[in-house]
Amino acid sequence: MPPGGYVWWYVDALSDDGRHGLTLIAFIGSVFSPYYAWSRRRGRGDPLQHCALNVALYGASRRWAMTERGSAAVTRTASEFAIGPSALRWDGTALEITVQERTMPLAGHVRGTVRVRPEAMTGRTFTLDAAGRHRWSPLSPRARVEVSLRDPDLRWSGLGYFDSNDGDEPLETGFARWHWCRAGLDDGTAILYEVSPREGAGANLALRIDRRGDVTEFAPPPPVTLPPTRIWRIARGTRAENGARVRRTLEDTPFYARSVLESRLLGRPVTALHESLSLDRFRAPWVQAMLPFRMPRARPVRSRG
Repeated sequence: MPPGGYVWWYVDALSDDGRHGLTLIAFIGSVFSPYYAWSRRRGRGDPLQHCALNVALYGASRRWAMTERGSAAVTRTASEFAIGPSALRWDGTALEITVQERTMPLAGHVRGTVRVRPEAMTGRTFTLDAAGRHRWSPLSPRARVEVSLRDPDLRWSGLGYFDSNDGDEPLETGFARWHWCRAGLDDGTAILYEVSPREGAGANLALRIDRRGDVTEFAPPPPVTLPPTRIWRIARGTRAENGARVRRTLEDTPFYARSVLESRLLGRPVTALHESLSLDRFRAPWVQAMLPFRMPRARPVRSRG
């Protein structure tokens, strides 16, 4: 991974009863880190010095955590990625995520395990920009996710999703904004991914992935403008047949929004998990100054020699 580069692994899920949700993102070269941005401006930018596990719980037990750690707190093998006290482990059939994180901005914890059992793996990777510097892999678009937490005391299961992104330069260097969503279907998953690159053409993907992991592209539906978020006025857009509506806004931040949509894709009504990201807003100095309050950096571990 070159200086300024990144990779992340992303998991999301909604509970079967509709009461709970979560996202988990493990970063090397945390793309939203103000510390990484400051390091790059000083001519450094080692991705391993900026690793984090982002945990977001939605519903009655809403919590949010993202503590950045340096390379001394990171361990990597072919099947494990540990960031401080948290870790991701792949056993060949499932991904087990051990979570032990402090919440922000209100002091608290998220502790327990999340297990992701993919239905199938796609083995596909898509480039998101003309130069091929940014890539996306829909590893398992349909998975069973089991949540077992002791803090908060929370247990549920539901349909989930698992993917990965990686790149050779900062995300905001390549893109101005993007919209992404995934919707569960009876026979698989539909994914829409639309990016606005700073140079050249960008991806406008519409994918149908069946329960065996086979990927088929379909014609992107017409664009739909969604209402901006209430607090930070983040512009939201998607593509859908016969319009779409925001059922619930999960995250309303200065530079991105995560929402649950009701729309229509491939001739059927769907519930979709949706994200809109403004990288112009992210790199604004006033946003960069705010981020440490939500994304603290752990102090380096000192030896007791």
